[in-house]
Amino acid sequence: MLGSILKKFGVKFSLNDPQWGRNSQNDNKQNDGKKPNNSPPDLDQLWRDFNQRINRFFGNKNSGGGGGDANDGGKGFPTGKSAGVGAGVIAVIVAFLWLASGFFTVQEGQTGVVMTFGKYSHSTMAGFNWRWPYPIQSHEIVNVSGVRTIEVGYRSNAKNKQPKEALMLTEDENIIDIQFAVQYKLKSAADWIFKNRDQEETVRQVAETSIREIVGKSQMDFVLYEGREKVALDVSQLMQQILDHYQSGVQITNVTMQGVQPPEQVQAAFDDAVKAGQDRERQKNEGQAYANDVIPKARGAASRLLQEAEAYSARVTANAEGDASRFKQVLTEYQKAPAVTRDRMYLDTMQQIFANTTKVMIDAKSGNNLLYLPLDKLIAQSAASGAIGSAGSSTGTAAVSPATVPVVPAKDNDAQAVNDSRSRESRDREGR
Repeated sequence: MLGSILKKFGVKFSLNDPQWGRNSQNDNKQNDGKKPNNSPPDLDQLWRDFNQRINRFFGNKNSGGGGGDANDGGKGFPTGKSAGVGAGVIAVIVAFLWLASGFFTVQEGQTGVVMTFGKYSHSTMAGFNWRWPYPIQSHEIVNVSGVRTIEVGYRSNAKNKQPKEALMLTEDENIIDIQFAVQYKLKSAADWIFKNRDQEETVRQVAETSIREIVGKSQMDFVLYEGREKVALDVSQLMQQILDHYQSGVQITNVTMQGVQPPEQVQAAFDDAVKAGQDRERQKNEGQAYANDVIPKARGAASRLLQEAEAYSARVTANAEGDASRFKQVLTEYQKAPAVTRDRMYLDTMQQIFANTTKVMIDAKSGNNLLYLPLDKLIAQSAASGAIGSAGSSTGTAAVSPATVPVVPAKDNDAQAVNDSRSRESRDREGR
């Protein structure tokens, strides 16, 4: 801008111009027929030309004209008034340019931090802003929306390990190798700039401190297998607490576990131990499956045997109680009529004995005849006669006479009663 204004006044500042700083008209007249002069420009003549053009611009004329050369004895110098006006114009232009240098633009997602003589003054939002120019104030633009990442235990990729950061000691005194990444954003640009000297290194050291504390309180198997997400969450929370205490202006957004394994020097032995542990778990599961199959069966068999034993106990107890009750009743009747009771007991006993036989041989005391009683055939004939009689009664026909049973001579009525009772028991047994 200053160059364009000076060009408007006709001032040339090109060092390649052989007439640099001289009056072009006078020089053309003086140099007609002469070779170009390659001598350095005359600063006095340059100053005189500049002031003359300033005076013409403001309507003032130089009393001495503009045709004098460097030896005119001061005729080309402006008056004091015109020199003051020129200096004022220059001062205004310089002041305007100086004030204009205080404008700056903040993009979306950024924050401008304005400092007065190096001390924090205020923060600006996105847009067109102005501050006092240098050296009074200065500004720094900080990206607060972008996600920043630091890597602990490795750089760029997992193969480029950093052993000093990655090796850590667990609670059960085992060494493990951990690589993880921390993603964070800025929540306060002023705190990020002024409260910490080396911001990224501070975040890295806080991350390393947090992971060592969490791993130092955990078992190796927990960190290696089922506890990775829990460890990452605990590290994120602990880092946020420490960074807030430092007033770093950092907001932790995510902690990602890139790799967790034992050191490379013991990797083979650790793999063998892991395989042995897996075999142990497999055998344990197989044993548990076998136990789950056998134990219910054994419990079912034991329950069945217990129930059978209880049923047998109840049956025997009931039979014993029934026998005892019957004996008491027999005793009562025996006390009333001993002979009758004795005969009745004898008959009942014989009935039970003959119930298991199909043929009976009777030796009559009155003669030498031997009586043969085919009980099975008698029972069958009696059953057939009963079936025919029931069929005839259901159809309304005349009842069929039962089959004639050979008459067996009996000693007395008691023998006949025994035979009838035996026949009934045989029919009942056949029916069962």
